[in-house]
Amino acid sequence: MIFDLYNFILLGICLFFVIFGLVFSKNEKSISSYLNAGRSIRSKSLTASIVASCFGVWILIGPSEAATWGGIGAVVGYALGQACPYLAMNILGKRLRSIMPQGNSLTQFVFARYGKTMLQVILLLSLFYMFIYLCAEVTAIAKVVQLISGTDLWKTSLIILVSTLIYTLKGGLRISILTDKFQFIIISIFLILIFYYLFLSGNINIDINLITSKASTLIDPKYFYGYTAGITFFIAVFATNLFDQGVWQRVFAAKSMDDVEKGFKNSFFIVLPVILLLGFCGIVAVSLDQAKDPSTIIFSLLLSSGGMMFAIAILILALTLVISSMDTLINAISSLIIIDGKKIFNSESKLNYLNFSKLFIIILSVLVFFIASKGLSVLYMFLLADLLCCAAAFPVFYGMFKQDINGKIALLSVIAGLVGGLLFFPNLTFEKSILIGFLFDASLFPSWISTALLFWSFVVATILPIITTLILRKPSIQFSFVRIKQIILDIK
Repeated sequence: MIFDLYNFILLGICLFFVIFGLVFSKNEKSISSYLNAGRSIRSKSLTASIVASCFGVWILIGPSEAATWGGIGAVVGYALGQACPYLAMNILGKRLRSIMPQGNSLTQFVFARYGKTMLQVILLLSLFYMFIYLCAEVTAIAKVVQLISGTDLWKTSLIILVSTLIYTLKGGLRISILTDKFQFIIISIFLILIFYYLFLSGNINIDINLITSKASTLIDPKYFYGYTAGITFFIAVFATNLFDQGVWQRVFAAKSMDDVEKGFKNSFFIVLPVILLLGFCGIVAVSLDQAKDPSTIIFSLLLSSGGMMFAIAILILALTLVISSMDTLINAISSLIIIDGKKIFNSESKLNYLNFSKLFIIILSVLVFFIASKGLSVLYMFLLADLLCCAAAFPVFYGMFKQDINGKIALLSVIAGLVGGLLFFPNLTFEKSILIGFLFDASLFPSWISTALLFWSFVVATILPIITTLILRKPSIQFSFVRIKQIILDIK
């Protein structure tokens, strides 16, 4: 009976959002409206959409799992890395809207500023990251549902993908933002209930003395791996979010600059404490000996004494979280194909890129379904995508404010960061890298380097492009930002 009930809830939630999405969506035939919702979104709707899109099912897994091995440092780094890009958008987003008010994406700026080669690099990077994100979200929700009800991974994956595709491909960004508002309400209610149960109800023993005795290293400010984990998470997550097309779509969908500022600032103050508190749950779980499977810590804490009602609440929350992220990702990927398709494939082609983008995302969803239904880990690919973003971040955004570099310099800077970062990037066991373990024996390096390969790979991938850009920049290069306004035309 319980099995049937849980599956009924799964189908019911998905069907609800399909009906809600179809009823309130318009069949967006205008490409401009499909991409930016007519540039009509006010700050409150923008905040709800940003938060709902940000809060995938990963928030119930990632922060608490990171805490079990990286402690407070990892949690703080994770939280700041996720939240700080929203503060950065008050600078970067407003700057980009000022120099290309009719734009729709970061990739448009890259093409206008640096040319086709750099566009191909950044487009591939963005698509790869969002594809991995999709895989991670669908895999995670399939495993959560399996944990609670025993449902086969492929069944959950199929239901989630099909239901989200139906309304998102029809309604575009406008319906994604509309459903985000409703999902934001559901997520807020259930997060409040979970926080109450964990921290205020007295059902979970949060004893500082117990934590100190059983998880002392995790709260020790001198814990080395806490620092390295925190810095790694901050760099990786911060840089990656700067290339998230879903975020940039919301920059350009906002009605005004004031809405951009308020929407992203509000999102920062919501996202930061939520991730900090959920991360702290990982430390609590360690102290209670309930961290045997780090990926299911939150569920272990709640289900240990919460019973069936909390299982239902978790299921509803997890489903809402994943759908809110997926509709953003699907729309974002589709938008990049529309925006950059002509530049990448054939500028003279009469291909309907709106329909082509929908076909592309359906084919991509088949790949996502295959990965999720097998329960394959995407962590390593996620880290690789993060590394790519770190290497590209400084060259791309430096050129948003400065005139003295061109596409060649930007590309060389990105390559320098990638080469340097990949030399330190660990293998699947995280014990060796190309530089340390293969080219040179690990014993030749201090332990604080050889045992923190992931940390150093991200540090090097971030710093080398900065150094390269500053060395190669030329005062003789005087790029005119007025040209961008002339290149970027509003897509009809």
